[in-house]
Amino acid sequence: MTHTTFRVGRLTCHALEGGRQALDGGAMFGVVPKPLWERRIAPDERNRIPLALRCLLVEHDDGLVLIDTGIGNKENAKFKDIYGVENEGAGGRTWLEDALAGLGHRPEDVRWVINTHLHFDHAGGNTYRDVVEGGGRGGTEGAARVSFPRATYVVQKRELEFARHTNERTAASYLPPNFDPVPFRLIDGEAEPLPGIRCLPTPGHVPYHQSVLVESGGERACFLADLVPTSAHLPLPWIMGYDLEPLVTLESRRALYARAEREGWLLVFEHDPEVVAGRLARDARSFGLVDPLRAG
Repeated sequence: MTHTTFRVGRLTCHALEGGRQALDGGAMFGVVPKPLWERRIAPDERNRIPLALRCLLVEHDDGLVLIDTGIGNKENAKFKDIYGVENEGAGGRTWLEDALAGLGHRPEDVRWVINTHLHFDHAGGNTYRDVVEGGGRGGTEGAARVSFPRATYVVQKRELEFARHTNERTAASYLPPNFDPVPFRLIDGEAEPLPGIRCLPTPGHVPYHQSVLVESGGERACFLADLVPTSAHLPLPWIMGYDLEPLVTLESRRALYARAEREGWLLVFEHDPEVVAGRLARDARSFGLVDPLRAG
C-alpha cells in the first residue's frame, strides 16, 4: 500500500508512504524504560524500532500541497545501514515518488511543499542529485537540485537559520544539500500559506518545529510530525531523547491536545509504522486514540 486516503471537509488528503527507517528505541523513547516501550513497538537485534517516513498530500484548489518529503535518495550505503533506510523505488525513484505516481502525479505537479522542520528524514526529499553518468535522478554524486521544480517551498524562517548554524549535537540531522539549494518562502510563527493550510509552531523537538493543520468545512486534521512521532508517543511524558527541549515539547503537546480534544481533530502520524491517524481519547491516566486509521 503506497497511500491511505481520507477527507477533511471537501479536501482529499493522501497519507503517502515514503519508506521506512529504523532508529534506536531508547533514543526514540527517552527516559521511558525499555520494558514499557517495547510492549508498544518491538525492537530488532540492534535495538532499533521500525518507523514510517509518511508524508501528507492535500488536493487543494491552489494545487497539490505536500507536507514533508522523507529522506530522498542522496545518501550512501553506510548512512542507509545506520538508519535502517528502505525507500528505494523503481528506476532510481523513491517510495515517495512511487506513491505520487500511484495517484497519477509527477513531482512537477506539486505546487506547495511545506517542511515541518529540516531534519534529514523530513526534508531529504526536498532535493535529489543528478546521476553523473547517464542522466536522471539518484545517487550520492552530482549537484543537488530541487525535487519539485514548480513548487513553492515553505519553512519557518528561524528553522532555516537554525539549520544553517549547527553545533556538535545538531549537525548530524541538518544536512545542507537538503535545504541549501531550495528557494524557500519563509514564514515567522503561526501562518496560513494558503487557505485552510495553517502552520502551527510546536517547538521542543527543535526550537522552530511546526505541525500543519488542514481545515475545511468545520473539519480539521493535524500532521504532527515530530511533536508526536508515533501513536505510542501519545502519553505526555513519552518524549524522544532526540528532542532538544523536552520540557518545551511537553507544553507544546499539552496545548495542542487541549485544542485537538475540543475541536475533534484527526491526528496524523508521520513515523508510526502501522497507525496513520486517529482522534484523541483520554482515560483516567493517559491519552490514546479512537478508531485509528491503519496503513494498508
